[in-house]
Amino acid sequence: MLYQFEFRTYQRKFKRPLRTSHGVWDIRSGIILRLTDENGQIGWGEIAPLSWFGSETFEQALDFCTSLQTHISEATIFAISAELPACQFGFESALSNETNSPPPAPPCQGGEQIGSLIYPCEGEKKLSQYSGLLPAGEVALSVLQMLWKQGFRTFKWKIGVAAIEEELKVFQQLVKAMHDLADRKPALLRLDANGGLNYSQAEIWLQACDNVLEIPDFSVSVEFLEQPLPITQFDEMLALSAVYKTAIALDESVANLDRIQECYNQGWRGIFVVKPVIAGSPSQLRKFCQTHNIDAVFSSVFETEIGRQAALNLATELSLNSRALGFGTDDWFDDNQETWLKHLWQQM
Repeated sequence: MLYQFEFRTYQRKFKRPLRTSHGVWDIRSGIILRLTDENGQIGWGEIAPLSWFGSETFEQALDFCTSLQTHISEATIFAISAELPACQFGFESALSNETNSPPPAPPCQGGEQIGSLIYPCEGEKKLSQYSGLLPAGEVALSVLQMLWKQGFRTFKWKIGVAAIEEELKVFQQLVKAMHDLADRKPALLRLDANGGLNYSQAEIWLQACDNVLEIPDFSVSVEFLEQPLPITQFDEMLALSAVYKTAIALDESVANLDRIQECYNQGWRGIFVVKPVIAGSPSQLRKFCQTHNIDAVFSSVFETEIGRQAALNLATELSLNSRALGFGTDDWFDDNQETWLKHLWQQM
């Protein structure tokens, strides 16, 4: 079957720049795809690259889309190179969206529907099932209060950005604030270093996390330390995972399916943070996860609702644990997504 292919690019400015050990990120750029089959059925997809994380660049994705004809076949889609993992995800998602399954959150009464996509009401999302993203530094303390009121009970905090002494002080304040808010109910904190620590710093952080775990009658647990070391130090992370009580999760190390397979083959049986939108082919990712039963935490790359819905559908299908999904990122934008997405459709 041939599909009529159209695409549009977008840019979204973060409400506040995202600071990680990789640097400062202030604009999310991506591409929205539309495939129309011979019967007029429409499927939507999204390409949301993250080159510093391990995907193709936005420019490479745009060049690929520009190189295609106005009509493409399924064979063309399934032949997309693994060097373009975000493109693989976007095009395959557009195919599957033709018979789109309902989103994980129920649609609100009278909710907006664009094509086959239904946009759920914010209030009906079960935010306790998601991990809310806290900004780096001391500002995390005020954002924590806001996200807690919204219903989040799992939080991710970026570290490896400032001096370790400063971050450890904020860490102690953060876990105390979470404990006070939780009032003896469990709350979880994830620390994400984005590969920005050295070995001795990773040991300091893991010991600090272990100390929290050992506090009697404390409401807060550190669920894991995410990607403490660069991807070139896999053996060191494997060694650290055997020494400390706090779990280590791989993130940049498992940015796409090839890397996931490589780390699994090298013996990693800990937590895999999987970002479906840049992981590559959804069908191949599904096959790998179902075959190997990995301990996966599915996470966002600040995609729009198009990519988010496809990623959440996959995560809901493949999650074998009760870990919160890393999609608590809505608060990082203050634009009206529905409005500009509908405007984008009208241009197509």
